[in-house]
Amino acid sequence: MFDSVRKHQKILQLVLMLFIVPSFALFGISSYSEFMDKETDILKVNGKAITAQEVEIAAKRQAERVGGNPQIAQSLQFRQAILNELLQQRILGFAVSNLRLQVSKQELVNSLQKIPQIRALYREDGSFDDTRFKQLLASNGMNEEQFYAGQSFDLKIQQLVNSVARTELANPKLAQIVSSLYATERQVQTLQFNAKDYLGKVNPTPEELQAFYNANAKLFESPEYIDVEYIVLKADPKEDSKVFSEKADQFANITYDQADTLKPAADKLKLTIQSQKGLTRSGASGVSKDHPLANPKVIQSLFGDESVKNKRNTEAVQITPGVFVSARVVTLHPAQILPYKDVAAEVKRQVTQGASEKLAIAAAVEKYAALQKDPKNGAGFASPSWISRNKPGNLVGPSLDEVMALNADKLPAVVSVSNPGVGITIYRIDQVRQPAATDPKINQAQAQQIQALAAQSEFAGFMSYWRNAADVKVINPLKPMSSGS
Repeated sequence: MFDSVRKHQKILQLVLMLFIVPSFALFGISSYSEFMDKETDILKVNGKAITAQEVEIAAKRQAERVGGNPQIAQSLQFRQAILNELLQQRILGFAVSNLRLQVSKQELVNSLQKIPQIRALYREDGSFDDTRFKQLLASNGMNEEQFYAGQSFDLKIQQLVNSVARTELANPKLAQIVSSLYATERQVQTLQFNAKDYLGKVNPTPEELQAFYNANAKLFESPEYIDVEYIVLKADPKEDSKVFSEKADQFANITYDQADTLKPAADKLKLTIQSQKGLTRSGASGVSKDHPLANPKVIQSLFGDESVKNKRNTEAVQITPGVFVSARVVTLHPAQILPYKDVAAEVKRQVTQGASEKLAIAAAVEKYAALQKDPKNGAGFASPSWISRNKPGNLVGPSLDEVMALNADKLPAVVSVSNPGVGITIYRIDQVRQPAATDPKINQAQAQQIQALAAQSEFAGFMSYWRNAADVKVINPLKPMSSGS
């Protein structure tokens, strides 16, 4: 396996960089060694845990680094991505340790001089500003020992990649075969059997419509919704931050201690109790993105048991810096089946659509069976066109795949492709040819894609080996953060 990896040095280095976040820029070396909170172990690598606290801190730092909304750090998907990065780092660290890789002092010096923040610390006379250096490290939560260890770690990772990927060897033969397959053109004719063309032949009876409604009542259920009231505390730019902090504490405490009403908090802080009707789990319709009731955490809290069943205030939620919200459910409107008279038109539409689609499919099946016996019969087909994977025309997805996968040893040949909700299309392939000329740029791009895919596959095998060697164990899966976090 390592011999194959050596064939794709540059690509593997690029793939690897997609997984590794440089220690100085994101986590600091402390991410590797100092998050030892044992309250919640998520994964263990070589017996050492990655904790929920470590993931949370790393997620916050990454969210701050990319300048995104701090709330993104609380999403399950974002924290799972951060966990994957931490796991990748731990596995690579394990490999580096087991292979006993070393970094020379000169290599470390050369690496440091490539960091813009470090280069900026050199004075005009060439001397190094050690004081500003220590301040820079402190602002990133590191001391000198941690920083040097982090840079050394990154260099060892690069050394690990270089040791198993010394040369890049393209595979021109494979690239040529794939490019040829993508350029191969087929002359195609289409014959469509669409449900809409059979609508005029369908006339369901009242009994059929009623029977469909009775059998599929869930299709005509209105979702639950709630009527709510809420209060918003906003920071005044002219107000002292300490004063607002005290108000925020009062806001949170009063809405929690007197959870059956928002009035005490509103009176104390001179806030207006606002209301909103028809709030669903998707949020309030017709409001702006920055509206308090468009915030996912607020919506999640309002549809929690404490709010819906017990009509308690939600905990104070900070939706943006300096803006806190608390809300409560006034009325719950449960999901209910809409009366037949209110949905009669929709019932008829669905029944008619389903019946016309069945007619279209039946006609397509009959025609397809006849064409398999006599594929030369081109009656009803549209004018032919030449298509290829490089130039698919109107063919996309399954249609293109089926047409290009059809055995071209015996032509003409036909293939049937189902389009759920629409009908069926029959494709007739008459001829196959190679284009007179191909675009060198396209061939080159395809060759690069082949190399990248091969490199990704080999790198995945490389990481799988070290993952098994490090005895990675899942202790507890990541969970969504509570609304009050």
